[in-house]
Amino acid sequence: MIELFYWPTPNGHKITMFLEEAGLEYRITPVNIGAGDQFKPDFLKIAPNNRMPAIIDHTPADGGAPISIFESGAILQYLAEKTGKFLPSDVRGKYKVLEWLAWQIGGLGPMAGQNHHFNRYAPEKIDYAINRYVNETNRLYGVLNKALEGRDFVAGDYSIADMASYPWIVPYEAQGQKLEDFPNLQRWFEAIKARPATIEAYAKGKAVSAQPVVTEEAKKLLFGQTAKVVA
Repeated sequence: MIELFYWPTPNGHKITMFLEEAGLEYRITPVNIGAGDQFKPDFLKIAPNNRMPAIIDHTPADGGAPISIFESGAILQYLAEKTGKFLPSDVRGKYKVLEWLAWQIGGLGPMAGQNHHFNRYAPEKIDYAINRYVNETNRLYGVLNKALEGRDFVAGDYSIADMASYPWIVPYEAQGQKLEDFPNLQRWFEAIKARPATIEAYAKGKAVSAQPVVTEEAKKLLFGQTAKVVA
């Protein structure tokens, strides 16, 4: 059984999407990041970066003691290897998926995240920062759109690379983007949105919390962190 430490953010949705697709038994332990749950000592033991998601696999494939994993990309790769699903076993196919997983982790996620921050949460509107991240998000949409030309999914068959990227496209309007400008991406987006596992994953998220984290106290917790929070 997988214990998932979760809040319904793009990175959280990645993991519920996989778990629903793979049909794994799991239990959600909410980590209310707007209330500071990510700083609780028990959570920091498994997620030293004070970020969710994280998991504890109580039935690891090696039959040993429970194993904990933090960082969404590592979790996706672990679960894919555990189940033998959504990550090819051949070297070329595997690393094509991992390339695009790394692209999301290092590019789409951080840039879209900064887009969200300066557009929605920053205490003052800084035109340079907004334009910088809206434009970079646009470029990354273009990269994904081009990669999807002539193929259904980014690395061939549906994979953890698609699951990682999709939740970061969901708030495209808030990112200042129009899906109709990217027809291949739009087709891909609608196909993933319609998958039963995606629908169930997002329903699980709404059951945990249907409220956005936008209070002033939440902003202080989310955006005012220094090394003191992990000391």
